[in-house]
Amino acid sequence: MKRWNRLSPAWILLVAHLGALVFGLVGLLIMLPHPDLWSSDPNAVRVFDWSMEHAGATHILFGALAVAAFGIVALGAKRTALFALISTSFSLSFELFGTGTGWPFGNYEYTDFLGTKVLGRVPWTIPLSWFYMGLSSFLLGSWLAQRLALRNRGIWSVFLGAWMLTAWDLVLDPAMAHHSLRVQFWIWHEQGPYFGMPIKNFAGWALTGLVFMAVSRWLWREDSNLDLRTLRFPAIVYAANMVFAMVISAAVGLWQPILIAILVAAAPLVIPRLSRPSSRTPARQAVNR
Repeated sequence: MKRWNRLSPAWILLVAHLGALVFGLVGLLIMLPHPDLWSSDPNAVRVFDWSMEHAGATHILFGALAVAAFGIVALGAKRTALFALISTSFSLSFELFGTGTGWPFGNYEYTDFLGTKVLGRVPWTIPLSWFYMGLSSFLLGSWLAQRLALRNRGIWSVFLGAWMLTAWDLVLDPAMAHHSLRVQFWIWHEQGPYFGMPIKNFAGWALTGLVFMAVSRWLWREDSNLDLRTLRFPAIVYAANMVFAMVISAAVGLWQPILIAILVAAAPLVIPRLSRPSSRTPARQAVNR
């Protein structure tokens, strides 16, 4: 069976993940603000009650399952399992430390809309989100490093992967914790210059991503070499979650984070201009000689 056919279960799970994202947007932006549209229908009430308890966790679970199924085929079971174990364990440790001490992300706490909390502080789904968006970001970073012909590709893969992951958070955090959103998924207990959030939150995101991506890449002992067709899968995962955050951000009137996230995510495209000397320079030198 061809690899593309073996990826069919991953694509099915991805469709479920995308559907759950859309379902979440409908709940957040239509059902919650406009109960008059559905409250008279008992079936709609049951759907609403279920969504309030499970919708937040469902899209994360489908995302993690989709990326895991993709990784097993495209990268191999061993490398996928290593990345999953390292990303979830490191991110959970950082999140537990962060919710207990305020470092490295800032002083925040999770609400009850993302599932049961580990040690009463971090929803069990949060490490899964670090895994599926972390691996998607890392694979995109690795492809960028290869595409841009950067030296020390492994190091650049880690750096660019963490960069892409942090770009997502630049629009995710302001949206999901905004005071005008009917359901907030986490709450900040300190203020900062980035739309009310501390800058160290994004430093914490970058640090967390760098650590688990660096450890994973070191244990892999090799770069990922995905062709452009196969890379469409993590690219869709990344883009869909970015759009999800952007739609919520726009709905609460925050347009600036959308533009910032787009610019930051696109920034690696300028690396060739910064890292490569002009091809005209040797010609000029030869003429001068």
